Amino acid sequence: MAQEYDLVILGGGTGGYVAAIRASQLGLKTAIVEKGKLGGTCLHKGCIPSKALLRSAEIYKTAKNSEEYGVFANDVTVNFAKVQERKMKIVDTLHRGVEQLMKKGKIDVYQGIGRILGPSIFSPLPGTISVEMNSGAENEMLIPKNVIIATGSRPRPLPGLEIDGEYVLTSDEALELTAIPKSVIIVGGGVIGIEWASMLSDFGAEVTVLEYEDRIIPTEDKEVSKEMQRLMKKKGIKIITKAKVLPETLSKDGEVSILAEVNGANREFIAERLLVSVGRQANIEGLGLENTDIQVDRGHIVTNLYYQTKESHIYAIGDVIGGLQLAHVASHEGIIAVEHMSENKPSPLDYDLVSKCIYSNPEAASVGLTEEQAVQKGHKVKVGKFSFRAVGKALVFGEADGFVKIVADTVTDDILGVHMIGPHVTDMISEAGLAMVLDAVPWEIAHTIHPHPTLSEAIGEAALAVDGRALHG
Repeated sequence: MAQEYDLVILGGGTGGYVAAIRASQLGLKTAIVEKGKLGGTCLHKGCIPSKALLRSAEIYKTAKNSEEYGVFANDVTVNFAKVQERKMKIVDTLHRGVEQLMKKGKIDVYQGIGRILGPSIFSPLPGTISVEMNSGAENEMLIPKNVIIATGSRPRPLPGLEIDGEYVLTSDEALELTAIPKSVIIVGGGVIGIEWASMLSDFGAEVTVLEYEDRIIPTEDKEVSKEMQRLMKKKGIKIITKAKVLPETLSKDGEVSILAEVNGANREFIAERLLVSVGRQANIEGLGLENTDIQVDRGHIVTNLYYQTKESHIYAIGDVIGGLQLAHVASHEGIIAVEHMSENKPSPLDYDLVSKCIYSNPEAASVGLTEEQAVQKGHKVKVGKFSFRAVGKALVFGEADGFVKIVADTVTDDILGVHMIGPHVTDMISEAGLAMVLDAVPWEIAHTIHPHPTLSEAIGEAALAVDGRALHG
C-alpha cells in the first residue's frame, strides 16, 4: 500500500536530516529514504571521522614535543587501532543522536534506494518514489506532495587512475586504514588534500603533495595559501605545485610509483600509498531524473534561489547542486527549501556570508571575498593584518604561526572578507561571519572588547590595523 507524505527526502545526510527536522517543526508529514546510515558522508566518511583522526594526530605531535612545555614523556607511540576505535565511538554516538532526532520529529526513515517515477496511477506529476528496500522486502511506494533530493557526493576519481583500495585510495578508503603508511603521495592540494597531508605528517608519515595549480588551497586568499605552504613545508611535507600527474605511468609493486610533469620535465614519485584528492562528484545516478524535466549541468542539478528544480515540487540541495560543498551549507539550503515549499518566504542564502574551514594543523578559516576577488569586483580595498606572534595566548599554546587578515572597502568601510590561519581559527571565524551578516565595519569590531589573554584579540587588532591603528603590532 502506498504511503502519502507532505515531503519525502532522498538522502539522510546533514542536509537531508536537517531539512526533515525543519519540515517536522512546520507540521509536514515527512519521510527520509537513505540507503546507508543517517548522517551521510559528513558523519560517516568526512567531517567527523577525519576530524577525530586529526585530533589524535595533534595529540601525538604535542606529546612528542612535550619537553617544550616542561613535560617529559618517554617513548610516545601511536596505537592506531585505538585511534580508529575512538573515531568510531564518536561517529556511533552522533549517529544514535540523529536517529533519536528522527524519532522525536516523528520522521519516517526508509532504509533503501529511492527512485523518482514519472506520472503514474499514483500521481499525475513525476515524483512518486519507489524505494528498493535494503532488507529485500517488496518495494515501498511513497506519494509525496514535495521531494527534496539530497543524495550528496563521493570522491571524484582521476581519469586513468584506478582506485584499488590498497595502493591507490580516496579519502573513503583512507579513513579505514589499519596502520599509518610510512610514505604517502597525495594528488591534490585542496582542502581535503591538505587536511590529510597535515594529519599523516603529524602521525609520522613522509608526505608529498602534488598540486596542479600554482599554489595549494587555491580557493583561499593568496597570503593564507602562501603561509599554509610555508608551514606545511616546515612540518617536512614536500609540496610540488604546477604538477600534472600522468596516470598512465602508475606502477604498483609493493609500493606506488608515478610520474608527474613539473616545469616541463617528468619527475618520478614513490611512496607506500597514493591518495587521490581532486574534488567530489554529485550522486545523481539512478535517481530517476530521466522521468522528470529536471535539468543537469556539468554533473549537477540546476535549481533556482530556493532550490526548486524545473519540477517545481521537486527541490535539490547540498553537493548535488554544486557550489560550496559544505555540510553547514547543505543544512541551510535544506531549511530554505522546506520554508519555501511551506510558503514561509525565506530569504535566499548569501554564499558570501558562509564561513569556510580547513582543519589542518595549523587551521585556516575564511568568510567573504579574498583580497584578489574584492579588487576584481571593482572594490578599492584596505587591509588589516595581525600576526599571532603578538598574541599572548598563542604563545602560551606554543602555536604562534599565522595571522588574521581583514579586507575592507576604502569608500564604504564595509568588511568584504576575513581570512585566518593559525591556532583554533575554525572556532574563531564565526565572529567574522556575524560581523558580515550585521554589516559591521572594522571600527565596530575594534571597539568590541576582546578579553585578554585570548586568541580572539588577533581579530580586534586586525580590525584596528585596517586603519593603521593596531596597538600591539
